[in-house]
Amino acid sequence: MFESLAEKFEKIFRKLRGYGRLTEENIGEALREVRLALLEADVHFRVVKDFLEEVKREAIGREVLESLTPGQQVIKVVYNRLVSLLGEEESKFLLKSPPSPIMLVGLQGSGKTTTAAKLALLLQRQMGRKSLLAAADTRRPAAKEQLKTLGSQLGVPVYEGDGDAVKIAQDALSVARSQGFDAMILDTGGRLHIDEELMQELKEIKSALNPSEILMVADAMTGQDAVKSVSSFNAELGLSGVILTKLDGDAKGGAALSIRAVTGKPIKFVGTGEKAEALEVFYPARMASRILGMGDVLSLVERAEQAFDQKKSAELQKKMQSASFTLEDFRGQLQSLKSMGPLDQLVQMIPGLSCMPGMALEFENSGIKRMEAIINSMTPKERLHVEIINGSRRQRIAQGSGTTVAEVNKLLKSFLQMQKALRQWSKAGRRLGGVRFPTPF
Repeated sequence: MFESLAEKFEKIFRKLRGYGRLTEENIGEALREVRLALLEADVHFRVVKDFLEEVKREAIGREVLESLTPGQQVIKVVYNRLVSLLGEEESKFLLKSPPSPIMLVGLQGSGKTTTAAKLALLLQRQMGRKSLLAAADTRRPAAKEQLKTLGSQLGVPVYEGDGDAVKIAQDALSVARSQGFDAMILDTGGRLHIDEELMQELKEIKSALNPSEILMVADAMTGQDAVKSVSSFNAELGLSGVILTKLDGDAKGGAALSIRAVTGKPIKFVGTGEKAEALEVFYPARMASRILGMGDVLSLVERAEQAFDQKKSAELQKKMQSASFTLEDFRGQLQSLKSMGPLDQLVQMIPGLSCMPGMALEFENSGIKRMEAIINSMTPKERLHVEIINGSRRQRIAQGSGTTVAEVNKLLKSFLQMQKALRQWSKAGRRLGGVRFPTPF
């Protein structure tokens, strides 16, 4: 997710932090590199132009140029502008009096049917709302069966119905009302392209239901094509927001960074994987933090709250905030990481780690087992005080864990980098006095 863009930003800001004093020339050079990075990430050219003008206006101000930490101040400016570009605060999800109709629209292949089921699960788990799924995609033969299968797996009821899409939608709303559902999520038909027939059907459904939300499901990996599709659907239907799917496979991020600015419509949810739980509320500040390599500890803690009990979640948050994470803590977390989602996504949420190749550390099952074996071969004192692990101790740990000294060194080096990054971000939060990064400080 945003891997390519995050790496470029990290290189640009590392260079900026290296200057003892910034000049307009230094900042201009950095912004030219930012411009290239954004364009290569497939961000809309008008969005890039406006973004850079706003950043430049703030970055060459006296407050930045005369600051004791000018590099950090420029990063702060870019961060604030990114948050503004992405939408300031998360957009509220609107539910009318039960049963609230929610209409999902979009092109074929964007993931509407899967997203409908994921949204029902999210409403149930995070808001305590009971939803009825309705299969109104009469064009794709397998759509109803797919929705029934997903509903059965998640324990969410599915209404099939007969007739055209408008009748199915009306009947589903009646069933939802009579059976006491809080929401009715409608999976509508899609085409490979936008046409008049499709739009007319969707307009008739909108008129019949008066939905509380009309959400466009768009594939993030299609970049500016997704932005164009959102614009077209919005012009015809008046969207309330966007669900951006397949964001986990989007290394560029052009669609996410362009949609709000180009269409005026907020991203409300993002799909981050194939699992049913891989639909998240979209938080602009957290996403901006990930893009700039600052991590996203708040989302990490929320995932931990779902995977662990409350006591363990509180302990994890406290450790991350105080930058006192030890190898003892690390071992405890390794045993539960799988249930929190793909590990490469979790690494991105930890400040300073997203751009550290060493932290990749073969993040698959066998890699986790080796890491656990290495840590298990240490004494309790070594796990608490990593600095005492000298050459002879490393050799003993390697022999005890069935690994090599090189693998032990790799783990220790990466862990020390993580500790250092957490300390730096804690100090940076105090220096920047009040800026609210979604990081451990």
